[in-house]
Amino acid sequence: MKQVVVHPEKCVGCMQCTVACAVAHSSSRTLYAALLEEPLPRSRIHIGSTRFGRGFPNRCRHCDPAPCMRACLPGAIYRVSEYGTVLVDPDKCINCASCAMACPFGVIRYHEDAWAQPGKTVAVKCDNCLSRQLRGLIPACVEACKSGALGFEEMDRAQRRKTDAVSDTVWSTSGVVLPAAGSIGFELLHAQKKAMVEMAQTSRA
Repeated sequence: MKQVVVHPEKCVGCMQCTVACAVAHSSSRTLYAALLEEPLPRSRIHIGSTRFGRGFPNRCRHCDPAPCMRACLPGAIYRVSEYGTVLVDPDKCINCASCAMACPFGVIRYHEDAWAQPGKTVAVKCDNCLSRQLRGLIPACVEACKSGALGFEEMDRAQRRKTDAVSDTVWSTSGVVLPAAGSIGFELLHAQKKAMVEMAQTSRA
């Protein structure tokens, strides 16, 4: 199951993801028409600005278990297991803010939304662009991100790549003389890692 993966070190704060998200969740789904809609569509991904002057794309992690879902008094928040996505039913939302208090990432907002009853303030959060995924598209924020700060991939693959990157960083800064590629030591390390990956894949099969 693919998920949106955030690489904060690559974010340049261009905000293109927020624009794409707002347009994707507008009624018209076009930029120019969305600017004239009422209510004005808003992004479900939020760019934080740190004291170091670096951007951070903050979005719903679709936690499992999800604290927002457990805190939701009217049962408006639910999970679509097939896509690993936590959604809000705007018809059931009573705007009590319990989900926002429970969310550890501060990604739930309250405002009018094109998909809610007119004039009703509801909880709004990332929906993983399910409507786009059902049309064979990737989430709008990922499509708009040109710096690679947002990716859409299998979580296992992303975690393996991150582990490899950390390994490279540790060994490249340790000062330890590594076995050269092609040497017996290198081949043993490679064989061990390959065996671990194959065992993990076999256990999942």
